[in-house]
Amino acid sequence: MNRAELKEHMTYLVPRIKLALIRENDMEPVPIVIPTDLEPFLLPLRTAAEEYFIAFHLDVHNRVIGYAEISHGTVSASLVHPREVFKGALLSNANSIVVAHNHPGGSNVPSDHDLQTTVQLVKAGNILGIKLLDHLIVTHKELVSLRESYEHLF
Repeated sequence: MNRAELKEHMTYLVPRIKLALIRENDMEPVPIVIPTDLEPFLLPLRTAAEEYFIAFHLDVHNRVIGYAEISHGTVSASLVHPREVFKGALLSNANSIVVAHNHPGGSNVPSDHDLQTTVQLVKAGNILGIKLLDHLIVTHKELVSLRESYEHLF
């Protein structure tokens, strides 16, 4: 087999996909020790009129190295699936994540869906080796940590 034949033989019949991590700025990673350390990052959620679901990617020192907007929903709901939550975390080489979403109506009480989503994300994170550290609910007045209020879910 000559070189050209070998190259053709070694070529897959599907398009090759290359992934790249592109940082939009050169900020220093910010360490997260307690849930309120994320408050400056969550300011846009306080005034949003619809639900947003965000995942913050953390390195091995619990420093924020990036985030991904997972979902932009309606006044009362947003779709969340582990595939989308962990896609960005995997690509950014995150060690762990913290997720957050807002309740535009102002309620600080997690819905059954919020709790089910947390359980699903904990299980998925354990399989992938990317731990879910917390799930935060943001209202216009406060920040609620599900880890602090529902520790048994984690």
